[in-house]
Amino acid sequence: MLTRQLRELERDGIVNRKQFNEIPARVEFSLTELGKTFQPLGTAIAAWRGRHMNKVEKARKRYDRENGTS
Repeated sequence: MLTRQLRELERDGIVNRKQFNEIPARVEFSLTELGKTFQPLGTAIAAWRGRHMNKVEKARKRYDRENGTS
């Protein structure tokens, strides 16, 4: 699943993938210039998470309790 997501991001021009001819295999990913334009969004999402994660956790617990999941 992660590999598929990374390949899609590479295809979209969001990340660069560099494969090294080594054993064991090694691959590095980096953001492209286009990918770097997402950074302010990531910062905003992290700030939102910091403000609201307690509410999310309460909602998850309530959902799990009502639906018998964990």
